[in-house]
Order: sequence, then structure tokens, then C-alpha cells
Amino acid sequence: MVLAVDGGNSKTDVALATADGEVLAQAQAGPFTPQSTGVGSAIDVVAKAIGEIRTQLELPEDAPLARHLSAFVAGADLPQEEVALGEAFAARGWTETFEVGNDTFALLRAGASHPWGVAVVCGAGTNCAGIGPDGRRVRYPAIGILTGDWGGGHALGQRAMYAAVRGEDGRGDPTALTEAVAAHFGTETAIEAALAFHLGTFADERIHELSPLLLRVATAGDPVALEYVDKQAREVVGWARTTLEKLDLLDRETEVILGGGVLRAAVPVLMDRISVLAATRIPAARLVVPSRRPVHGAVLLGLDRLGVTPAN
Repeated sequence: MVLAVDGGNSKTDVALATADGEVLAQAQAGPFTPQSTGVGSAIDVVAKAIGEIRTQLELPEDAPLARHLSAFVAGADLPQEEVALGEAFAARGWTETFEVGNDTFALLRAGASHPWGVAVVCGAGTNCAGIGPDGRRVRYPAIGILTGDWGGGHALGQRAMYAAVRGEDGRGDPTALTEAVAAHFGTETAIEAALAFHLGTFADERIHELSPLLLRVATAGDPVALEYVDKQAREVVGWARTTLEKLDLLDRETEVILGGGVLRAAVPVLMDRISVLAATRIPAARLVVPSRRPVHGAVLLGLDRLGVTPAN
């Protein structure tokens, strides 16, 4: 009944589900990045995953897959982007009807026990969205530094490299990141690793590998790495507080759903700081890291749109 898509900046999950919410098949493909690769290329990524689902279920290539497409994806930040993506999805003929929205709403639906709440994504990048009990919605453009956003795997990886090189050449404070970055990439120095990115020896997306490295170095107590962990925690709680205020929920118990690869990893050095900040800045909020993945939220949103209540 529902073809669900959770398209993120690092990977794309696709699932085919029945009316009772049972997932018949699912597949994963590469990043969904219409903002950088174009709408057509992003839809091609979904098509690759759908091809795997057809193979799993032995479905013919030209047969419609489901009644409804529920696509909640990165890059659907502005109304015109939702329209463009919707038209591109519709042109593939996979379903009879479709809905396209931002992936933060799939995270919210996957983790919240009510139809309302706040979701904060910290994956490759960061984003936030909220729905109030009265149906009001809060969204952000979330296109990066130009719209005031900071954090996520890419930003943390960049900061790890930044601090490693500055600690190495003396412009910054000494940090264990210098040795850790060089060891990670198998270079003698951090600057050699940085130049390998500049010269194309290392693919740009490998900068994300330094995000968990930064968290490991911070866990060992490195003060430079801890500064960036603190900044990330402030950003996550700041997203949530601002959204709760806009929805008049700051003083009401509200679930704040935390998702994206950086938060889903639940590394204590970051999550503990988020919890401490939340206790003072959003004391009525209840932080939730859902066990269900956002693609399941996309399934439920599709069933919601069809007016179907799943058994599961």
C-alpha cells in the first residue's frame, strides 16, 4: 500500500509496506542530495533501491509498486523544492498518489508517541522541525551556514581537520586530534591529509570519517575536541528550545526526538552534554532517541495520509 522513502545526505532507505504497517521489503542506496547532484540524480538513487525491492519480491520492472508514495527527504526544505521533487517522483509512475516532505517529519513520526512534538536531526548536517498539539508547524530553511546552521558529521569532520592542522603548525592549541587525524588517513602529518583532500587524493565525503574520531578524542578528555562537542550540544538544544518556544510548548512536557547518525550513535560524551543542557534550557522536554528508523516514520505518515490505522 505504501512505498516509503527516507532520503538523507549520507544514505537513502526505501521500504514497501502493507496497510497494517508490515514491511514486505526494504533496500538502501546512496545519498539523496538533490541540492548538489540535481533532482533527477537524487531520484535515480531511489530508483536503485526500488530495483532491489523488485528483485527481492520478484516484481516486474514496469508494474506500479504501491498505492501511495511517502517520501520524506533531505533537500525538501523549501516549498518549490517539494514541488520539484514531487513532480520528479510522479513522473516515475511508481504509485498512484504521493506526498513529499522534509525528512525531519519522518523522524518525528517514527519516535513520537503523540502526533505532535519536536525532532532534531544531526546527521551529515542538522535540521529541526516541530508540530504543535494545535497542528501548527515550525520549519527552517536549513541549507547550511547561510541560514545559520552548524553541526553534523560534515561540520565536525571539518573542525577535526581544522584543529589538527592548527595544533600541528602552532596556530592553535596542541591537540590529540593532530596525531589521530594523521593516523586515521595513514599520513605522516595532519597537513598531508588536508592537502590530500585539496588535491583530490581523498574523496570529499571522507571528511565525515573524522566525526566519530573527534568524539573518540573528546571522550579521552582532549580539551580542543571537547570544545566542538560542547558546541554541537548547544546547537542541538538550541534548535529544540527555539522550536518549543515558537509552538508555545516550552513549559509543557513535550517529546524532543533526536535522530541522524551523530545522535543515533548515542556517544556518551555528546549525549551527556545534551542532557545536562536540556535540563536547564528545556526542562519540560523529554529527550527520545527512537529505536525505529525514520523510514518507518515515512511508512506511518503514508498510512496517515491514506486514513489507514496500522495494526502494528
